[in-house]
Amino acid sequence: MKLVLFGATGMVGTRIATEASARGCQVIAVSRSGQSPIPGVTAAAADASDPAKVAALASGADAVASACVPPRDGSDPREPFLALNRALVEGVRQAGVRRLMVVGGAGSLEIAPGQALADQPGFPEAYLPEALAHRDVLAFYRALDDEDLDWTYVSPAAEIRPGERTGTFRIGGDRMLTDDHGNSRISAEDYAIAFVDELEKDAHPRARMSVAY
Repeated sequence: MKLVLFGATGMVGTRIATEASARGCQVIAVSRSGQSPIPGVTAAAADASDPAKVAALASGADAVASACVPPRDGSDPREPFLALNRALVEGVRQAGVRRLMVVGGAGSLEIAPGQALADQPGFPEAYLPEALAHRDVLAFYRALDDEDLDWTYVSPAAEIRPGERTGTFRIGGDRMLTDDHGNSRISAEDYAIAFVDELEKDAHPRARMSVAY
């Protein structure tokens, strides 16, 4: 499988590239810097907000994935991040690629029916703009009215950070998964396993899935 991965140098993107490459995928790791520290992975420089560059890199690929994150420069990230995803979709369509995987956020996961995590009192103010930007992007994908794009949006647990690759986790949908102590967490390494599993199996077409311990 040939995978073109945008946002490949971040915490999650690096682990997805590593996992996919280890399984024999031909990975094109795309970032603005055009650098990749992962052996066996081809690096490319491009911006996912440029549809023409997305299309050029994605041409001939089996799938495209995005581990891009909203702007973290203190500005409102919602519209820029939505624009990036619109451009990404345009470029993927121009390339004729059907499969698109997206690293999502946890803020839109429900703690109860109709009650999103990001809307709860006490949700960290510093993380709210990014959570809302991710939620806007999920709504964008869900509103796509054609079936020529087989997208999957993968939400992590509320807490995701570098850790152990255990291969043991749970897969869910819109409801936030928690452990017996009420914690919602996943290592970036195990998230990457679930992400690449979904890439291979396509078990959640045109839907959001979640992964947590």
